[in-house]
Amino acid sequence: MIHQMKWLIGSVLVLTVLNCENSLASPENEENLRAVSGGMNRFSADFYKTSSESTKDNLFCSPLSAGIVLSMAAYGARGNTEKQMRTSLRMPENDAVGKSGIQSLIETLNSVKKVQLKLAQKIFTTTGFEMKLDFKVITENNFRSTAQSLDFTKAVESSQTINKWCEEQTNSRIKEIIQPDDLNGAAMVLLNAVYFKGNWLSKFKGEQTLRKPFHVDEKTTKDVDMMHQKHSFNYGEQPELDAIFVELPYEKEDENDAISMFIILPNNINGLSKSEKSLHTLNFKNMHDNQRMTDMHLYMPKFKIESTLQPQPILEKVGMTDMFSDSADFTGITDFPPLKVSKVIQKAFIEVNEEGSEASAVTAIVAVPMSAFIEYPEPIAVEMNRPFIYVIHPSDTNTVLFQGHVTLPTMD
Repeated sequence: MIHQMKWLIGSVLVLTVLNCENSLASPENEENLRAVSGGMNRFSADFYKTSSESTKDNLFCSPLSAGIVLSMAAYGARGNTEKQMRTSLRMPENDAVGKSGIQSLIETLNSVKKVQLKLAQKIFTTTGFEMKLDFKVITENNFRSTAQSLDFTKAVESSQTINKWCEEQTNSRIKEIIQPDDLNGAAMVLLNAVYFKGNWLSKFKGEQTLRKPFHVDEKTTKDVDMMHQKHSFNYGEQPELDAIFVELPYEKEDENDAISMFIILPNNINGLSKSEKSLHTLNFKNMHDNQRMTDMHLYMPKFKIESTLQPQPILEKVGMTDMFSDSADFTGITDFPPLKVSKVIQKAFIEVNEEGSEASAVTAIVAVPMSAFIEYPEPIAVEMNRPFIYVIHPSDTNTVLFQGHVTLPTMD
């Protein structure tokens, strides 16, 4: 029996609320971009739903980061492995549409203005490993990826090189995604990194930040740093989620650059799970386009989350099983040695403060009706003093960059 070489898939992401950038896809690629982003959103919903079910602590992830690096791997898959990956990732059946759409998505997000937003892909291979030309062309042209050969037998040096790339792509927020032991017997490492830093369009004032109680559950309360501002925000009710939402926009040059953080606040202290079960029904672009501006006193906690996900169980649950087994078929990448995925890792970071937010992630390998607009005679009070969901969403591409939930805000 031929020994099957392992490879790793990684995704790195970092988010900081402070600044952002975006541009329109060319008209001829617009339809392809919509096809890819629509499929990516359906995968993102599956990925987040499965992640949130198993994570009751603070959660931060980038389904987009995972989706991009897995899509890259899927173009090298064949047979049942390819079928499982394409189905789970909701990739377009037409290859030309898929390749053009993913290229437009990456280029559009990388050209956003007024904020820092960067998506980067990288392939590291061990010395002597030969990729097929077709896979090399797709990853370079459509995913804007570059490849680099390393001597994986020198695991410490190689892991340092890989981690240095992650650090550079995430503004030093994520410094280590690969351990030397991860490279034992490995042939290839695929990486995607997403970095975002954006300033709020309407900033909070530091002098208005106070210690206020946050209800962790019905019996537990913790004092946290609660920001405050009086302003008009897009606001509405989501009865199916038994929740309200508030849209906090980041600075933008024009509507093509619009990126927002949506906060989904359950009506009840213990309502997070119920809201997350129906989160996939929300259409954030519709919520953005049909704004209902409401004057409010907004209270929002500062928070910072660093997380490491090893989403193999998540990916298996949504239908990608063969890629991890000896029946894996990645002969679109190379005929020899046979490959299977040994590990998928995602490291993520987010910080939200008065100025905005910063986020990053590295991954190593639908609509509800808007509630009726209600005019309030005085500003309402919206206090995020219980577990809530947050989503960072660029309107132009209609994709979810980052999402998670906060069960206890901390700045540690």
